[in-house]
Amino acid sequence: MSALNTFSYDVLVIGAGGAGLRAAIEAAGQGVSVGLICKSLLGKAHTVMAEGGMAAAMGNVDDRDNWKVHFADTMRGGQYVNNWRMAELHAKEAPDRVRELEAWGAVFDRTPDGKILQRNFGGHRYPRLAHVGDRTGLELIRTLQDHTVYLGVTVHMEHTVIDLLMDEGRVAGALAYDRERGRFHVFSAKAVILATGGVGRAYRVTSNSWEGTGDGHGLAYRAGAELIDMEFVQFHPTGMVWPPSVKGILVTEGVRGEGGVLKNSEGNRFMFGDIPDNYKPQTAADAEEGWRYTQGDKTARRPPELLTRDHVARCIMREVKAGRGSPHGGVYLDIAWIKEKIANAPEHIKRKLPSMYHQFKELADLDITKEPMEVGPTTHYIMGGIRVNADTQESTVPGLFAAGECAAGINGANRLGGNSLSDLIVFGKRAGEYAAAQAKTQRAPRINDAAIDAAMKKSLEPFDRGHASGNPYTVQSDLQDTMQDLVGIVRLENEMQEALTRLAALNERAASAGVDGHREYHSGWHTCLDLRNLLAVSEAIARSAIERKESRGGHFRDDYPDKDPAFSLFNVAVALDATGAMRVSRIPIPEMPAELKQVIEDQKQ
Repeated sequence: MSALNTFSYDVLVIGAGGAGLRAAIEAAGQGVSVGLICKSLLGKAHTVMAEGGMAAAMGNVDDRDNWKVHFADTMRGGQYVNNWRMAELHAKEAPDRVRELEAWGAVFDRTPDGKILQRNFGGHRYPRLAHVGDRTGLELIRTLQDHTVYLGVTVHMEHTVIDLLMDEGRVAGALAYDRERGRFHVFSAKAVILATGGVGRAYRVTSNSWEGTGDGHGLAYRAGAELIDMEFVQFHPTGMVWPPSVKGILVTEGVRGEGGVLKNSEGNRFMFGDIPDNYKPQTAADAEEGWRYTQGDKTARRPPELLTRDHVARCIMREVKAGRGSPHGGVYLDIAWIKEKIANAPEHIKRKLPSMYHQFKELADLDITKEPMEVGPTTHYIMGGIRVNADTQESTVPGLFAAGECAAGINGANRLGGNSLSDLIVFGKRAGEYAAAQAKTQRAPRINDAAIDAAMKKSLEPFDRGHASGNPYTVQSDLQDTMQDLVGIVRLENEMQEALTRLAALNERAASAGVDGHREYHSGWHTCLDLRNLLAVSEAIARSAIERKESRGGHFRDDYPDKDPAFSLFNVAVALDATGAMRVSRIPIPEMPAELKQVIEDQKQ
């Protein structure tokens, strides 16, 4: 170990998206030393793909909005298996976090009287998403990145963490390698915050960037932390479907928030034909009322295109399977039609949705001001993740915190659009605050040299085996097909059991996969190391989905198509048992306080 680069911090943050940057800022502001590890370059996190806005009940566009409405919307969207305390904190604290970003230099779109503009989004009763055109995630990252650099946080770019280091049951740091040269680095820390994002690369069709390999989920799981809600995977209803090279790239919900409509090949707005009973009182009766809602009419109700993502995605798949899809296996999303309603519609669309206009023009040679887009569901987000304390964000492993997509609780069975960006900054702040406070009370951790040597040796085994022993890329490709085909939008018991059988075989293939050459920028070697996390999260998704014998939110089972009230009383959890196998259990959901129950009842009116 003496030859290794070793770094020591009070707080180590793994992941430099919105949650990781906000956690680093808060911890640094508490006066502790902070190290920040990011898998790619600073500023390139997947957060930039969250385009539509961040949900915060500021009431700038509709003064009827407040934290209670936001809380009720979040709980209903999550089918009431959310961590209600996290949903409460998020709804109450999001407005202050947004205004904080503004104070740090974020440039938001504005109302005529100069307030932060808010737009409509799926599942939200009122216009709630503070936004910067359709580039909100990029503005969030830019602002937080600048503030992180200003505070002097040490950033380790293009580093990937292999394993967490432990000291008598408490997290003590991490072992990582740099992607440039393949050198190992040891990071010692009194507290560690995981903010590594999602797991989308376990699926064939995904909006996630290459970093989304479930690193934080896998690291926490192997360290002994519990994962919950892993069966709840969100398939965003609108991803690009053509050309094949861009299949899965996100098409922001903001298109529908600005008046875009979904149509099948027969020209019908099919969403009007399938509105869930609990949403009917708040859904437009016809197309005209839906249009008025998108234009700010407070007397109008939202169009069905702005129902929750899980429902819209399933409706799209129903149209495709019924033979009413678009030529390339999706449906049509049309924003060009608004020329019937407003003058200078092309200029209006380009101003409101500049990234979408550019994306389709450059990647599909399609002008969205003139033609409808072809869209279909894409793996976008996982509601499941590391089980954390609602107030502190600490996991079930002492000293290990988590925030953002890799942490679970706030979203329950389905995340509302726009809640992700405000989730990052609300709980990123809390993770940084409590991790720093805990670090101040802890002694310097002891680093286990033998554990480090063993982890490095295991990481280099693919070079010992050589490429002839198995190709890691084909293992990942077969994994993606398995998850897409057998544990996708619509699930069946026998198919998920088949997935587990295939995953066991894929684990064996991954253990024998090898590479040749040197360690510098070796993407094949990186894939070998990523597979350990991808396979762990895939097994967790499949086992959790088998355990939940009902349909709820992002988890839909054709063999159990209805919700079962008995399954609303617990979260499904997985953890590593003493034999090294994955243990599945049920964690009862604590009873919600009477005052929060009343909030939900009041909002049903």
